[in-house]
Amino acid sequence: MAASNPGGLRTEQESEGSTQSTADMIAFVQNLLVQMQTRFQAMSGSIVSKIDEMGSRIDELEQSINDLKTEIGAAGAIKPKPEEPRPPEESA
Repeated sequence: MAASNPGGLRTEQESEGSTQSTADMIAFVQNLLVQMQTRFQAMSGSIVSKIDEMGSRIDELEQSINDLKTEIGAAGAIKPKPEEPRPPEESA
């Protein structure tokens, strides 16, 4: 029976080591998940910010186009462009 005690001690030590290893793995995975979540939130915020910036630029571009249309329309209404006579087409 003396031989079974040392084996019993090893089992307890292995069990404690296994428990510690499991706790370490859980802590590692939790830390990794927190890091991933932080990076995901940062990237998500960056993407939303860039989309908002693009939307603003598109709005500015649209306003500029509308302003140009208005200017062209006003210039065309004030000073109509006379049509130039076309030269007669030559037959081949």
